[in-house]
Amino acid sequence: MTDTDLAQTARENADAVDTTAPIKMTARDVHVYYGATHAIKGVSIDIDMDHVTAFIGPSGCGKSTFLRTMNRMNDTIAAARVEGQITLDGEDIYAPSMDVVQLRARVGMVFQKPNPFPKSIYENVAYGPRIHGLAASKADMDQIVERSLKRAGLWEEVKDRLTDSGTAMSGGQQQRLCIARAIAVDPEVILMDEPCSALDPIATAKIEELIHELRGNYAIVIVTHNMQQAARVSQRTAFFHLGNLVEYGVTSDIFTNPREERTKDYITGRYG
Repeated sequence: MTDTDLAQTARENADAVDTTAPIKMTARDVHVYYGATHAIKGVSIDIDMDHVTAFIGPSGCGKSTFLRTMNRMNDTIAAARVEGQITLDGEDIYAPSMDVVQLRARVGMVFQKPNPFPKSIYENVAYGPRIHGLAASKADMDQIVERSLKRAGLWEEVKDRLTDSGTAMSGGQQQRLCIARAIAVDPEVILMDEPCSALDPIATAKIEELIHELRGNYAIVIVTHNMQQAARVSQRTAFFHLGNLVEYGVTSDIFTNPREERTKDYITGRYG
């Protein structure tokens, strides 16, 4: 895809932007350290409810690190330290009173490599709702599993083999199963860390179509190295470089008329 094609794709997606969309998450002056390494440097950003936000930038620029701060996944790394403030509906997610288990139910994560549990398809989806007590009966759980698999565009493919292992599915199906697992607990935000990087083009297209269908039901943030993908699926784009948030705005503006020279250089392939 040429620069002109990339800009055209971004423009075609621009009509989906609502400048009055409600803010779901905010970050203010966020710094992340891994020991002595300063990985994220003073990032401030608003994530709204009605749009897909893409984080782009070269490898090692901090986009995945920052994504992990949004549901406290960095808590699992002993050397990690986060400074600044991140809020969900105005509530500081790093406050001592925040229940991290509940936070991760509200802010779900889909990882780069599909990671279904070594359980049946049904049990993969039912796992979260069971832990959080979201189903009062087997019939309720059946309904949650069916609804989640339908939202993930997977129901018709698996409805007759729900007892089969989730790990026996194709890579694309496994990733959609992981998305179904994430949405089964009714999250408010879905974080996707390069969800298509391990998939073939056909499976990638299905995931991108799914992202379009889910938009508006959840605040969605996707990390991607693929600028064409960012142009196709997102309405807002944030460009990271060396731990800094260089530029953030409407996707069509970022790809057609970036304000920062570093953004322009990256988009036109001069580095990265």
